[in-house]
Amino acid sequence: MTICLIAGALMVSLPSDTATLAWRHSVEQILWEEDWRASDAGLVLETARVRGSGAGMEAGEGARLVDGAWVWRPKLPPQVRVVLARSGATADWRVCVAGRCRAMGEILPVEVDRVTMTSCDADGVVRDGGGTAR
Repeated sequence: MTICLIAGALMVSLPSDTATLAWRHSVEQILWEEDWRASDAGLVLETARVRGSGAGMEAGEGARLVDGAWVWRPKLPPQVRVVLARSGATADWRVCVAGRCRAMGEILPVEVDRVTMTSCDADGVVRDGGGTAR
């Protein structure tokens, strides 16, 4: 399994089964990061990190302070898809794979305002979370 990003008719398969999404809160300007892993059951949120607190930026249950960030393992079942909104009013999402981070606009066109992240196989076939191809 790998992670795929879909925007309209475009689909990009990331070269890994893991990726980190990073963004800055629109008001607080605090960095938030989430580590995702593709699996047959869907996307698994492995770890979340937030480098401060503020409006809607509280660390999750069991968080511990590590190198200036609150780190925790969210209690979230595997997700078939994660929809990422891109308003243009805030900085773009950052996608990190194997330590290399890029703005979402370097992967998919900036004008696309909705990107769906999902699990897919090596041929780009998207799975429904139960292993069924669609």
